[in-house]
Amino acid sequence: MKKNISRRTFVASALTGAAISSLQTGLRSFARDLRPPSALPGAATDSEAPLANSPSWQEQGVLNLAKSPHAKLHSVPVRAVAIGSGFWAGRRSANVKSSIPTMHDELESHGRMNNFRRLVGKSDAPQIGKFYSDSDVYKWTEAASFAMQSEDLPQLRATVENLIELVCSVQKSSGYLNTYYVGDRAAQSMTPVAQETGHELYNIGHMLQGAFANYRATGDRRLLDAGMRFVNDFLLPDYGPAPKQPIISGHPEIEMALVELYRITGDKRHLDLAGYILQGDSRIIVPTLLNTYLFSGTPFTARTRVEGHAVRCMYACCGATDYYMETGDAAYWKTLNALWDDMTKSKMYVTGGIGAHAQGESFGDSYDLPNAGAYAETCAAVGNFMWNWRMLAASGDAKFTDVLERALYNGINSGMSLEGTLYCYRNPLAYDPASGVQIRNAWYDTTCCPPNVERTFASLPGYFYSTSSDGIYLHLFGNSELRWRLEDGTPLGVTQKTNYPWDGDVEISVSPATPREFTFYLRIPSWTRRATVAVNGTTMSDAQPGAYFPLRRRWSSGDVIQLHLEMTPQVLQANPYVAEDTGRVAIQRGPLVYCLERLDQPNGAAIGELSLALVTTGDAGFATEFRSDLLGGVVVLHHSGVSLEPSGAGGTIFSRNSSGPLYAPYQPQARANSKAGAPLTFIPYYVWANRQQSAMEVWTPVTQV
Repeated sequence: MKKNISRRTFVASALTGAAISSLQTGLRSFARDLRPPSALPGAATDSEAPLANSPSWQEQGVLNLAKSPHAKLHSVPVRAVAIGSGFWAGRRSANVKSSIPTMHDELESHGRMNNFRRLVGKSDAPQIGKFYSDSDVYKWTEAASFAMQSEDLPQLRATVENLIELVCSVQKSSGYLNTYYVGDRAAQSMTPVAQETGHELYNIGHMLQGAFANYRATGDRRLLDAGMRFVNDFLLPDYGPAPKQPIISGHPEIEMALVELYRITGDKRHLDLAGYILQGDSRIIVPTLLNTYLFSGTPFTARTRVEGHAVRCMYACCGATDYYMETGDAAYWKTLNALWDDMTKSKMYVTGGIGAHAQGESFGDSYDLPNAGAYAETCAAVGNFMWNWRMLAASGDAKFTDVLERALYNGINSGMSLEGTLYCYRNPLAYDPASGVQIRNAWYDTTCCPPNVERTFASLPGYFYSTSSDGIYLHLFGNSELRWRLEDGTPLGVTQKTNYPWDGDVEISVSPATPREFTFYLRIPSWTRRATVAVNGTTMSDAQPGAYFPLRRRWSSGDVIQLHLEMTPQVLQANPYVAEDTGRVAIQRGPLVYCLERLDQPNGAAIGELSLALVTTGDAGFATEFRSDLLGGVVVLHHSGVSLEPSGAGGTIFSRNSSGPLYAPYQPQARANSKAGAPLTFIPYYVWANRQQSAMEVWTPVTQV
């Protein structure tokens, strides 16, 4: 991508060439629509095509890994975990009561539902929105369906059922389903150019994800059957390896949807199609820059670094990890780990956000991590979360849980306002309201991020635990109650009592239905310096941060694990190659990254004129205070700071709005060495921009005292 070309400009320009190469393919597509489903070779024409009946729909997790041969960990259903009062209860309540209902209204008012209605004669409104707008409806359906896995929501269920009926009514006899590539645009459908940039398969991938969540919430197969018809009746007969027409995913998503479809159907054609798309097809020649941007079109195993459009990259990595868990292909695992190292060691923000640049919504080079200019799209943080969940399932390695938690509490959590009606598309690490940019909005014409946050929060119970052949893993902390079973069939209850993340004490009651020997894998986060673990009052040794602590014993009902995690605020410094963070530090306490917001500083002092005063011991000097009256109830951090002052010798400290010159002759005494005390107050990053437009920064200048 050229430096000054945005994603939307690029996509729009790319599509102008679609009609040139589309006529022949369009005519084939039109003829295919006229054929009855029974005329399609290899098609599954029965709407009641068999599904894998073990586990049942009620027992499938966010990922159905029960039979994945190379998954070390297996998912626990969302409905098996009830999240109680505490940190996530408030966020999830806002999601169900405000976010999901109001986002439905936004989709309705911005024509997304009418795009479907007009195709069945129920609306005369024109098509509205981008060519990927169908996916907004599907992601919302997924979010609503995950919410219905946690509680009975009859009104929401009725809304979802009506929406599914509408979506299914649009599907053609061929199985094709899309509201954009119809009428005058039908000839462009599934041409190589449209596949690269038109999001047809991306849309159907999200439709399948919504279908899985809805099926697991209700047992209703209608949307799932529609998705299977698209794959079985439309894609498989005519698209794939030669002599069929080639496929490029353009915006990866279909890959992980196809693997999950394989898990639910047992139809190996779905897995093979995902592998084919991940491999790429040499008949579609993708220019190098476009190949980088799309993160598709060439063999996934040839990738050596995360690059290009950050969301595309993460979704491709998700699909590749899913493919690995079914096949055990060592080349995939080697590539996935190399990409993960590249991202976490040089291209990920301290918030778990990724994608440094607005141009192309893309990764930058190694250590290219601007703060005020950070794009860090909410969808990219969600993709980071999704990928690390898969890498964790494949390996059982706590390093993936550490990144997952970092992204969840910070880069994703910041994406939705506290009341649940405003969203961040981008999540910068420094902000100046003088820029004129409104950071939180109720609607974006590309509205991928809001429902992405909504589906993450709604599905959150499904990420707390996993099972393995020898026991159970606890990943995330929070007041909650698990009612599930070990893999030998023994019913198991686990109850957490904690005020996490505001403090580091967690009491975990373990209650198997009958005494059983198994391993309870207790996560010790890497951010803590010290952790103590006791079982029934007996302290255990060797609990190492950054690992799962295996507690192997014969467990009986009433056994209790006491976990204490040290939560002293930590001062972090960036790699010296991150130029913008030179002379600056970030503050983290527990899983939460903190920031300065001007509203909280004495006399509204300008953020750019404040510096954190540190003694040589680094982390010393922080005072914690729980403020129930602030931002929904948060722990704030106080620390001494300094404020630079004019020297009195003609020197001036310029703020961002200063009328001083951009460049001036060097004056050794232009900035004073004198400093005045300035007590600083830090708030969790996820709650910034919830009051009014105010300057903010994560990386704070530091002065050694």
